[in-house]
Amino acid sequence: MTIILLVILGLIVLAALCCFALYNSLVGLRNLVKNAWSQIDVQLKRRYDLIPNLVETAKGYMKHENETFVQVTEARAKAMAANSSNSVGEVSAAESQLGATLAKMLLTFENYPELKANQNFLALQEELASTENRIAFARQAYNDAVFGYNNRVEMFPSNIIAGMFNFTKADSFELKNEEERVAPQVKF
Repeated sequence: MTIILLVILGLIVLAALCCFALYNSLVGLRNLVKNAWSQIDVQLKRRYDLIPNLVETAKGYMKHENETFVQVTEARAKAMAANSSNSVGEVSAAESQLGATLAKMLLTFENYPELKANQNFLALQEELASTENRIAFARQAYNDAVFGYNNRVEMFPSNIIAGMFNFTKADSFELKNEEERVAPQVKF
């Protein structure tokens, strides 16, 4: 009789340990997703800080391009507002719009050879390109973290613990603008 009680007690302890381990892994993965989002946030802040410097440098050379500067400034403001909402969907949409207006502005720069020769402008443009790469890597890391977390939330037996403790799926960072999925054509 005592052996049966010990076996039952052992099974209960084993089940409790498994629950603790699953819960702790879910918390760790959720925190990994939050950290990855914070890394995106840091890089977006860096981009937001660079854009006004780039615009101000270019304004002196490009007196007839005010509409482009206004569009970039407005898109930056919308992206910053969306970023403060912490909604992945809103940030993704606003960042797509900002990326499109930045691309338009950078294409406009091609018409101004004296601007392209300005060392300050070149340094800012290189810094922006580097930041765009960092943002892309941060988005990839975030999506990888979301993938691992969502798998754990949905897979058995951790989905039971996830349901009991209200762990919900996280949203991936996705392109909202279908035009961004198409590779640009380069013509020489």
